[in-house]
Amino acid sequence: MTGKKFIRKIENFTCGHCKAKVKGNGYTNHCPKCLWSKHVDVNPGDRAQKCGGMMEPVFLELTKKGYKLTHRCLKCDAFTHCKTTPEDNIEALTKLSESLAKKLMF
Repeated sequence: MTGKKFIRKIENFTCGHCKAKVKGNGYTNHCPKCLWSKHVDVNPGDRAQKCGGMMEPVFLELTKKGYKLTHRCLKCDAFTHCKTTPEDNIEALTKLSESLAKKLMF
């Protein structure tokens, strides 16, 4: 069994959710403004996933290495994980965290 292979691809894109223009750096896999992503990779950077569905940020987790986002594909229900970045909108991260806290309380 082979491990995941990362392919660095520097691509700019327009967010499919909020329409923000995003400048990619080769590691960018979600919109830093709204945190949404698009289901395009099987392995990071390979663009081999045919689904193409929009991926909603559904969970924010603090790990030993920093914060990790979990996305759920609205088309095929797959889950993916990625690190947050310093460019990520702190208000969007806070809003996600607060909505999770409310769900856990009720």
